[in-house]
Amino acid sequence: MIFQENTIYIVGNAKTQQANPITHHFGQFFISFIIERETAKILACGVSVTISVTNDFISSLFVGRSLLDDAETIRQILETRYFGSSQKAIWVAYKDAQKKYNRIINGQPVDLNE
Repeated sequence: MIFQENTIYIVGNAKTQQANPITHHFGQFFISFIIERETAKILACGVSVTISVTNDFISSLFVGRSLLDDAETIRQILETRYFGSSQKAIWVAYKDAQKKYNRIINGQPVDLNE
């Protein structure tokens, strides 16, 4: 898949529960987003999960939505459709990506080690 020049790549990070397989495999939870810079529309995303169908499902919750304007909708969708142990981590990673996007569009530095 090739992305246009008006897109940006942002990774949102979160911690998961110690007993979560994601923690054992990756050390932390993260979601990568491909976003249209001007509109904040999520074009694609990938998730640090151990089962590919989980990645597909979580991605379907985000793609086509706005990183900025659809926070409440995304929160409600997570609470009513996603019942995995990473539910809170998904929300935290999303909010982290949202924070980084705001820094980018406001011309502020983004700490890539966060």
